[in-house]
Amino acid sequence: MDTDVVIAGAGPTGLMLACELRLAGVDVVVAERLAQRSGESRAGGIHSRTLEVLDQRGILDRFLAEGELQPVGHFSGLYLDFDESESRHPYPLMILQSAIERLLEERAAELGVRVRRSCEVSGIRQDGTGVTVELRTAEQTEQTEQMAQAEQTAPATLRARYLVGCDGGRSIVRKLAGIGFPGTAATMTALIGDVELPDLPEDYVWIRRTAAGDYSAIAFEPGWHRVITSEFDRVAGRDEPVTFEQLRQSLVRVAGTDFGMRNPRWISRFNDAARQASRYRQGRVLLAGDAAHIHFPAGGQGLNMGVQDAVNLGWKLASVVRGQAPGSLLDTYHTERHPVGERVLHNTRAQSALIRPGPQTDALREVFGALMVFDDVNRRLRHMLTALDIRYPSDGDHPLEGRRVPDADLKAPDGVTRVHELLHAARPVLLDLCGSAEVAAVAGGWAGRVDLIEARSEDEYWPVPAIGEISAPAALLIRPDGHVGWAADTVGAPDVSALRTALTTWCGPAPQG
Repeated sequence: MDTDVVIAGAGPTGLMLACELRLAGVDVVVAERLAQRSGESRAGGIHSRTLEVLDQRGILDRFLAEGELQPVGHFSGLYLDFDESESRHPYPLMILQSAIERLLEERAAELGVRVRRSCEVSGIRQDGTGVTVELRTAEQTEQTEQMAQAEQTAPATLRARYLVGCDGGRSIVRKLAGIGFPGTAATMTALIGDVELPDLPEDYVWIRRTAAGDYSAIAFEPGWHRVITSEFDRVAGRDEPVTFEQLRQSLVRVAGTDFGMRNPRWISRFNDAARQASRYRQGRVLLAGDAAHIHFPAGGQGLNMGVQDAVNLGWKLASVVRGQAPGSLLDTYHTERHPVGERVLHNTRAQSALIRPGPQTDALREVFGALMVFDDVNRRLRHMLTALDIRYPSDGDHPLEGRRVPDADLKAPDGVTRVHELLHAARPVLLDLCGSAEVAAVAGGWAGRVDLIEARSEDEYWPVPAIGEISAPAALLIRPDGHVGWAADTVGAPDVSALRTALTTWCGPAPQG
């Protein structure tokens, strides 16, 4: 084998997955079509659950230093309030995708990830032991002599145990694997650009709807705005060029003026097509991020869902590659993440419908907005966008099982002060909060795979989105992705038996001897 895993695509999903695999000691190569990071701003925010994921890995401060926390969010332009009690990081972080990719690539380099640029997957052949990945090298006209020489010596194929397609909505890996991509076609065209808007009124408030469509302008840095226009029943061709003049004319049609638009740094196009891979795994080929799902980017959920895909898949794939868990563990990736993707496609279709111009939609927005003042409605939509309420399928009865673990305050002998600090190494954690000899005895069977931590909860009650507060558990098994695999309020014979089952399910059979 040339490597354990090949990842196609060095966007946020691919880079996060590469970091997760390297934390587990898995060798990984990232194949990226582009010669260098594009620098395009693209996505513009990180939600609570993804902030928690970055915190779990001990790298959140890097992102907070380059972004700005925003105390409000929205559902199709209707404002949402956030509750500080639900997460240690309740507010969205406004940060451009270009900065996210740079920070993740720096982290990947620290961990020893090999990123091979100017090459993309062009063919795959699976067999019982691995995948042969054929690579097509891009032309070297714009590259340095050193990079060109490196590409000339690169092999035309890579042999790996697994291949993961993180190569975007037009994923070559998905097509080569023969995985279907059903969904709904586009009904509108949106243009987006980073430009100067010298004539934008000082009292402008984020988003405006008009009879021709809607437009928004967001200031990400002094002097620059991200402008987005949406026009329904105007579906652009898939490969039609995007120009500054198209964006300017679209803004004039929708807003009646171009606000002096000038000096574009980046222009792109998107729409409300919503599609999802029929399966996330085909043998030794898996999909994550936009390769697995595309949708209208309402509420800024796409990048976040991709990063969370990577964190769900990474530890499972690492366990299988290391021979600790059976290949069937990878099937839980589809079982857990495919419904999450379905829900996001569903709510973004709803948000697309809510911005369509016309008196019927105006009336619907007024009714919908009036409902959003009720805490239950606001909470439901907030949890949906932030992914704080996700609960994966579980056989257990404890309300924490399947959910992400709250970042409760702890008192531990080694100085750890909160739960998420226990997950920096991306390893399973068996957290014993009651000093149980039974828990310690069971954990001994998985010594070396699971970190047994004895601590005390500083909080009598733990906040759980969609439930409320619950009593602190006596013990719990926390998966590397921060979701709870087992929990118990008291520890006895039945609970210990369930713990053994959970450890076998999520960490593989106990090693012999």
